[in-house]
Amino acid sequence: MTSPRVVDPTERFWTSVRLVARREFVERIRDRGFLVSVAVMLVVLLAAVAIPAAVSGGDDKYDIAFGGPQANRLGQVASAQAQLLDTDVVVKGYPDDAVAEKAVKDGDLDAYVTGGRIVVDRELPDRLAAVLQSAYATVERDNRLTAQGIDAMAVDQAMQVQPLAKQTLDPDADERQARKGIAFIGVIMLYGMLMLFCMWVANGVVEEKSSRIVEILLAAVPARALLTGKVIGIGLLGLAQMALTAVVGLGAASALDTIDLSGSMIYPAALVVAWFVLGYAIYACMFAAAAARVSRMEDLQNVITPMTSLLIASFFLAIFLSQSGGAFAQFLAYVPPFSAMLQPVLTASGELAVWQNLLAAAIAVAALVWLMSAAARMYEGAVLRTGGKVSVKDAWGSRS
Repeated sequence: MTSPRVVDPTERFWTSVRLVARREFVERIRDRGFLVSVAVMLVVLLAAVAIPAAVSGGDDKYDIAFGGPQANRLGQVASAQAQLLDTDVVVKGYPDDAVAEKAVKDGDLDAYVTGGRIVVDRELPDRLAAVLQSAYATVERDNRLTAQGIDAMAVDQAMQVQPLAKQTLDPDADERQARKGIAFIGVIMLYGMLMLFCMWVANGVVEEKSSRIVEILLAAVPARALLTGKVIGIGLLGLAQMALTAVVGLGAASALDTIDLSGSMIYPAALVVAWFVLGYAIYACMFAAAAARVSRMEDLQNVITPMTSLLIASFFLAIFLSQSGGAFAQFLAYVPPFSAMLQPVLTASGELAVWQNLLAAAIAVAALVWLMSAAARMYEGAVLRTGGKVSVKDAWGSRS
């Protein structure tokens, strides 16, 4: 007769955690509300990327044509002027004014220069106007010089002065601004998703407690495993949504040439995703421990107000301090849970280095270890106590 297999308590704990996490993940991902929230977030993100690209108008590329006896000369000079003004022009040819003006009307041509006038359909962009006016003035000047017996080529050579070289004191300014934009949008998404998924954790705890389902669950799995599995299961769903948001956002920005998708641009987005994991774990433990103290949905908002206020304060501090920076901002960037919001924006602005990100993450993990233990104790002490709100002292002092 073989003796029964002895199950290791640690193995039993993590088996229970996997079962609970899978249950939470599968139930939530099938929820229509979750799918709608993902779709809405992606639409908002794509709009935030596409609208600025559409407003900026993309590259300055214009189709132009010239009429009259100086058409070829005007085309050559206009092409040279366009290069100096960092504008792309394509010079086309048309047999007469009527055909060219019809092309302008049909949208095939941006501007047509003939008889001392510029023909456009509606508006003349400033850069294109500068190119055409400069080209026309140059050709007209050469014609007048030639008419007076002055060598126009000699005058052109004398006027061809090497442009002043540009020295940029802050060559990384544009790239840094783009990184800050990524981090700013990321923190807004981070705030919304932390609030959403932590509320899911809190609502789930109260739903199970009010319906007495938790009593059945606790007969099969330990309270700590139930809490850990719930936090992990919902967190994995949030992580998947955050990662999807980051990939779609960066991909759309790269496709629309809003940013140059390099390592320096990917890093702020990766930081947002990483800090979602740590921030969610910290806040979810607090939300779950607080929610275990009540048995009715009507009482939930009261007990989680300190956590929601802390999350809101972290968000607004991140927005404000990302603009001003300073020693206070850097100090808070190491203090959980403020670090979840501040680390991405301060790193994007160049105030924090990679080693400081790692140090802040280590501090957050250390705080999380203690917080998980404290939250589990609170959860165990309150989750089976029904009726009115359980005080913190009573929840901390007793266990189910």
